Amino acid sequence: MTTKESAVLESTRTETESAVSDDEGAFAEVAGSETTSVELDSDDKLTGEKPAIRRISLSVRGLAVTLVIIALVAAVGVMTWFYLGAQSKVDEQTRQAQGDAHAEKVALDYAVNAAAMNFKQLDAWKAKLVAGTSPELKDKLTKAGASMEQILVPLQWNSTSSPLAAKVISQTGGIYVVDSFVSVLTQTLQNPDPLRSTATYSVTIDSNNGWQISDVGGVGAVVGQK
Repeated sequence: MTTKESAVLESTRTETESAVSDDEGAFAEVAGSETTSVELDSDDKLTGEKPAIRRISLSVRGLAVTLVIIALVAAVGVMTWFYLGAQSKVDEQTRQAQGDAHAEKVALDYAVNAAAMNFKQLDAWKAKLVAGTSPELKDKLTKAGASMEQILVPLQWNSTSSPLAAKVISQTGGIYVVDSFVSVLTQTLQNPDPLRSTATYSVTIDSNNGWQISDVGGVGAVVGQK
């Protein structure tokens, strides 16, 4: 091989190596650019695996039990509400019945004492006439008793009484109005044979003030009928 041929061969080899080197550099640049442009957000992307799907599992039996418990709690609540309402109503009815019974007893006891008069013992009768009454009514009945004394003594009035019945007519704010019925057996100077009659008293009672009697209608009714 001549010197000229050797020079040409060397020049060709140098150009080839340069071209190969340029291609490798370009490939490395492209590869580096593609590699750096990839962003991995999670381990799943790094591994290439699909992300796991989380599921909440609730059995049909568990759901049914929960619904039954809720239904039972609701039923107990409703039953408790009805029970408390009914109990409150029963308590109110009991209090009302007790109040009526007490008012009727007070009124009937008073009526029996007011209807029993003996012209020889009028002081005792006048004391019973004002017993359990309010101060205002006591003053009124004291005057009425004194007036009736002027009638009872000349007639030689003597009457005994026994209870028949009493009934609450109205009740407003603890104020009771009671009608009391009393059987009266009367003897007078004009009628020595006992006569039986029925006296009616309308008695107003204030339960807010110690069950005092605040008004009476019918005092003297027996005398007025003779």
